[in-house]
Amino acid sequence: MTDFAATRALFQIPDGMIYLDGNSLGPLPRAAADRVARTVTEEWGRMLITGWNRAGWMDMPARIGDRVARLIGAQPGTVVMGDTLSIKVYQALASALEMNPARRVILSDTGNFPSDLYIADGLVRTLGQGYALRTVAPEAVEDAIDDTVAVTLITEVDYRTGRRHDMRRITEKAHAAGALTIWDLAHSAGAVDLDLAGCNVDFAVGCTYKYLNAGPGGPAFIHVAPRHAETARPALSGWLGHESPFAFDLDYRPGRGIERMRVGTPPILQLAALDAALDIWDMVEMRDVRARSIDLTEAFIAGVEAACPGLTLATPRDPARRGSQVSFRHPEGYAIMQALIARGVIGDFRAPDILRFGLTPLFIGMEEVARAVDILAEVMATAAWDRPEYRTRARVT
Repeated sequence: MTDFAATRALFQIPDGMIYLDGNSLGPLPRAAADRVARTVTEEWGRMLITGWNRAGWMDMPARIGDRVARLIGAQPGTVVMGDTLSIKVYQALASALEMNPARRVILSDTGNFPSDLYIADGLVRTLGQGYALRTVAPEAVEDAIDDTVAVTLITEVDYRTGRRHDMRRITEKAHAAGALTIWDLAHSAGAVDLDLAGCNVDFAVGCTYKYLNAGPGGPAFIHVAPRHAETARPALSGWLGHESPFAFDLDYRPGRGIERMRVGTPPILQLAALDAALDIWDMVEMRDVRARSIDLTEAFIAGVEAACPGLTLATPRDPARRGSQVSFRHPEGYAIMQALIARGVIGDFRAPDILRFGLTPLFIGMEEVARAVDILAEVMATAAWDRPEYRTRARVT
């Protein structure tokens, strides 16, 4: 059984703060600062370029990829780290379209994170030749899968509402229709119990700076199913995805398996921070994280609905249909969130009217949930949010 009191002690969170934004940026693992400092001073500082061999820098993307694979239900050797999530979305999309050449449609939904849709739109504009991005309402995805669809591009947990798609059912339907699948796990990895291998997904991508606590700018990952590992051609054919990077061959030959999905020089300092964060994840089982997440989100929903009738639940009530976040709607959502932040309850706002709260079991417990509900109730009952300084929009919301 996972000891969440032990995991909580391993994070640096300011005294008095109730941090309900781990779904946007995870807090600092206490060990990460020392790990990064050691990487800087002992490896970069003393080894310099020999660190690529002596400190194992070159192997970090695959080694840490295996650590992430355990958390998303993927087989060893099917996940590699590096680059940003947008780049990994592009890689997966380009590979999938090439693998299904008789079709031209990318199917996604209107609840998807805009960056994924921007990447897809940019790619189809580049390709021309009748390629198209088709978006439907999240509830309509399954019915929209037909014999024109080359690939589905779905974010499993909606970034605004926390609504969760049924990965197994959509993947089965896509395969039955002759389509491939790409799953964006940005709000799933470290939040819900995933089974990529069991669901038979084709590609998956995700970031690590949210629930996995890699820090701002933490590297993304890409998963390729073993059956595609030697056939998926990486459109971004960078030198570290080459079969033999240090042969400096002028002709590109893709590396073996998941190695071909590497692009450029890996971000060693960020990978070091992630490596330290994953030490905490070695202490937990995802089924325990998921069970505790459901308990926390159920308590938060019940508390807010009882104390704050002016807020409307935007997250599915059925815990099986949501991730590890809870969202409420209010026309003055931005100002309400700023009033909460001023009182030490940290969530965030998503346009046009969403107050978003991440309930992260590794460092949030029932005591924090109860205190957050009380503070939110006070803000709403007294209209404490109705002040000019809370209405001024910052660049990051």
